[in-house]
Amino acid sequence: MTALRDSLIRQIAAQGPITVAEYMTACLLHPQHGYYTTRDPFGAQGDFTTAPEISQMFGEILGLCLAQAWMDQGSPAPFTLAELGPGRGTLMADMLRATRAVPGFHDGARLHLVEASPVLRRIQAKALPDPQFHDSADTLPDAPLFLVANEFFDALPIRQFLRAGDGWRERMVGLQDGQLAFGLGPVTRLDALEHRLADTQEGQMVETCASAAPVMAALAQRIGQHGGAALIIDYGDWRSRGDTLQALYQHAADDPLTHPGQADLTAHVDFEALAQAAQPLCATSLTPQGVFLERLGITARAEHLARRLTGAALESHIAAHRRLTHPQEMGHLFKILGLHPTTTPAPPGLDP
Repeated sequence: MTALRDSLIRQIAAQGPITVAEYMTACLLHPQHGYYTTRDPFGAQGDFTTAPEISQMFGEILGLCLAQAWMDQGSPAPFTLAELGPGRGTLMADMLRATRAVPGFHDGARLHLVEASPVLRRIQAKALPDPQFHDSADTLPDAPLFLVANEFFDALPIRQFLRAGDGWRERMVGLQDGQLAFGLGPVTRLDALEHRLADTQEGQMVETCASAAPVMAALAQRIGQHGGAALIIDYGDWRSRGDTLQALYQHAADDPLTHPGQADLTAHVDFEALAQAAQPLCATSLTPQGVFLERLGITARAEHLARRLTGAALESHIAAHRRLTHPQEMGHLFKILGLHPTTTPAPPGLDP
């Protein structure tokens, strides 16, 4: 049992079942017991490892990609260099190191981080030079924006709906024998899912993420009006289908209802919904992570770094390259969604 689990059981017993989105929000962001608000979840001591923690090459390539997009748009200065959900600051630190020789890039950059976790903010403040923190993308400056978001959208709360005839039943979190359990709400017609009746069958599940669209709209407003580019990296596909809610606890898959507040909860990203939220202000392009990294020279960079390595360090380096790029690892499941003004070319490495 966890303190948050006890609290949720009492709440549901008194007020009735809650949506999956409400459950995720409590598990991840509860002020006293939330997963992100109370710990550093990354690395060997946490529950998962992201691409920047796997290899410095990931951040280096993303940094140079954004720097090239910045130059392609005339090197505007000053500009906002931002990250959504920066983790330990590893990705941004690698981006800054890789771009320090780009003329004018660091002089013009103003570093802004969107981070909800007090614990991670303290870690980021030590790792990065004078960051300005934001609770949401809404408060980013009205200026040219060059932004990266790695595994940010997968942690936003989702709702789940099961096809039932010409309507939908929402998956809820309720109680069974006094314990947390999934159930289904009544059949309803939903305008937001009317278009999904054409590509789903009875009993199939789709997921929606209401909090993603406002974030994308905030980014698109700044990039569309002031210039810039965004690289959004996450796992998922063009359109949501199926139950993708998952929990990680101590680096292993877990039942999402077993360790609320102590396990990481995520879901696959619906990139179609993200792209639609950015239009018409921004153009978008979606590319598998492995293809993107290979186009921008990760293999050449890996070979260069490998010259100084031997033994276990070399084996680890080779494994990191494979994990980031191979279709059976992160190379296909993870995608890069690029945003840029409709009047400018896509950032390098992305499909036009």
